[in-house]
Amino acid sequence: MSSTLFRTKKVEQSILDTEEPEHALKKSLSALDLTVFGVGVIIGTGIFVLTGKVAKENAGPSVALAFIVAGVVCGLAALCYAEFASTVPVAGSAYTFSYASLGELPAWIIGWDLVLEFALGTAVVAVGWSGYVRSLLDNAGWHLPMSLSGRDGATGFGFDILAAALVLVLTVILVLGMKLSARVTSVVVAIKVAVVLIVIIAGAFFVTADNYKPFIPEAQKQVEGASIQSPLVQLMFGYEPTNFGVMGIFTAASVVFFAFIGFDVVATAAEETKNPQRDMPRGIIGSLIICTTLYVAVSIVVTGMQRYSELSIDAPLADAFKATGHPWYAGVISFGAAVGLTTVCLILLLGQTRVFFAMSRDGLLPRFFSVVHPKFKTPYRPTILLGVIIAILAGFTSLSELAELVNIGTLFAFVVVALGVIILRRTRPDLPRAFRTPLVPFLPILSVIASLWLMLNLPAETWIRFAVWMLIGFIVYLAYGHSHSRLGRQEEAGLQ
Repeated sequence: MSSTLFRTKKVEQSILDTEEPEHALKKSLSALDLTVFGVGVIIGTGIFVLTGKVAKENAGPSVALAFIVAGVVCGLAALCYAEFASTVPVAGSAYTFSYASLGELPAWIIGWDLVLEFALGTAVVAVGWSGYVRSLLDNAGWHLPMSLSGRDGATGFGFDILAAALVLVLTVILVLGMKLSARVTSVVVAIKVAVVLIVIIAGAFFVTADNYKPFIPEAQKQVEGASIQSPLVQLMFGYEPTNFGVMGIFTAASVVFFAFIGFDVVATAAEETKNPQRDMPRGIIGSLIICTTLYVAVSIVVTGMQRYSELSIDAPLADAFKATGHPWYAGVISFGAAVGLTTVCLILLLGQTRVFFAMSRDGLLPRFFSVVHPKFKTPYRPTILLGVIIAILAGFTSLSELAELVNIGTLFAFVVVALGVIILRRTRPDLPRAFRTPLVPFLPILSVIASLWLMLNLPAETWIRFAVWMLIGFIVYLAYGHSHSRLGRQEEAGLQ
């Protein structure tokens, strides 16, 4: 059995599977669509919510450096993703790439990981969106009952009706087709980027130089309730975890990394791209460069507008303008954030359904979910199933509890993809590669090291939850996936 756990699926077979009419997705996306998708999903909760949290608790004004660190780690991974996405233009992202290079069990594990990452990511962002919408409603004099806001402390019960409703509406949009999703995303991304530029340009006039002093605050022992480093760092490198200081920048980077989650989702749409060999690398790398630049600029402006220790955690950008006596800008930012976060949810939900669809098409999940809609050519069955589940999850989700779990899942995917590039270069040097990751194997190895370092800076509780989810996935694979594998059955029938 051990030999079958690491059987690989030929790239040619993966591409051939996409041509089966019943399981084929419609090709309708361009390089611009992919870049818009990338910007649409990357600019979200991280910049509108996490900026204030990590500046206040971990890094101070040097949160800008944390964004750069996280951006570099993502950039290394992006170069690896670009090669894979142009070489294996099939739905599933890291799952499909792993199946072609590492084998079936590693592919299952990474697919299982991505399902969790995108599900929790969608739920977390939906909760952030709900918070901004409630703020706008409160300003207009409309107040939702506490029990429908997910925060009723009196009864102990709360369901965030707005977060759940958003996920259900986006589920319908995804079922209706990718081109509609791309059009909705383009409009919303234009609004969101405009709001970010307003923050940068208008906020620059309210910057006070003294707020940057000290730019890297003196290291402090970690305080209860703040995002903390994992004891693994202390165990492996022999120092006491701290907030602020130089190491606080890395702690902050491991948290604001959540702000970059999304460029890898672009890779899940490879099968629905008109010219994936050319357009996938452009979409992945282009969106990452744009967003990193905007993130650094926003973090510098916001920490210059208001003392880092006084920044709010729930809505730092809007509240920074309120603190400088300009509430009108705060209203614009809240509106932009509420509108903008919809695209984050949309594309994360898109990514999850495509991974689930790819795993189903390979037989590792029930093949029932791999049938596309006869009219819209979308994987409507997993979209509806996952949309309902995530809507319920979003109703009960706490943002602070799940952001780190999403991060470790993404970083794990980065590690697997980087290793996959090295392996596939050795095992299949003959494959046509429209984009080639430079400096192989050194750059992928550096990507692995950088991703592992950020993983080590996450809380121990995150590692425990992640390990439990992976264990459940391993059990599901042994109980169902291994025996129902389409590749395994083809091998048994002597077709390969």
